[in-house]
Amino acid sequence: MPKRALIERRPWLLASLVAGVSFYFVKDAALAGLFKTLWKGAGVAFLAIYAARHAPGRDGKMLSAIMVFGAAGDMAIEIDLVAGAACFFVGHVIAIALYTRHRRASLTSSQQAAAVTLLLGTPLIAFLLPTDRTAAPGVALYAFALGGMAAAAWSSAFPRYRVGLGAVLFVASDLLIFSRMGPLATSALPDVLIWPLYYLGQFLICVGAVGFLRGREA
Repeated sequence: MPKRALIERRPWLLASLVAGVSFYFVKDAALAGLFKTLWKGAGVAFLAIYAARHAPGRDGKMLSAIMVFGAAGDMAIEIDLVAGAACFFVGHVIAIALYTRHRRASLTSSQQAAAVTLLLGTPLIAFLLPTDRTAAPGVALYAFALGGMAAAAWSSAFPRYRVGLGAVLFVASDLLIFSRMGPLATSALPDVLIWPLYYLGQFLICVGAVGFLRGREA
């Protein structure tokens, strides 16, 4: 990679890391609502800028859009859970479209099993988590898109241990959110793990996808 290209990349990734990591330490602080909401969205918003600047063509625009809807979801969920979920849902649909444009030529039986488990297991687990059973169908509907995104990422030609792993971390983070509606309602574990798993997942997806797309263009 040319030295200049590396230097040009650094500011957006550094800004994302600073915003994303620092938010973990202020997420429970008593900050002004709008300021805290913008801080929360900044980590993935900077990834969207990074993708827009460095991922080529239509695929790059799709990747940037995924991150834009992720950042919008991060902020919207602070105001309304359904609005946040809607933003993430749109991002998952775009991600499925991107990943299926780059399907892996062949999958081993274990890889196929992992993809099916992500696709079907994610909404099933999500459906079972809420204590309020009236919320379960809506949670499962969202989780079906989430699982589809992760399954598509795992089955794609994108780097599995960056993009695929990032998608799995995203699934784990969201399932922990749903666990707050049921078995882990009084546990501190979701609060400790949700943000690190989510942000690391988004970071791995974006960086892995940009590297893959730039490599294909070269």
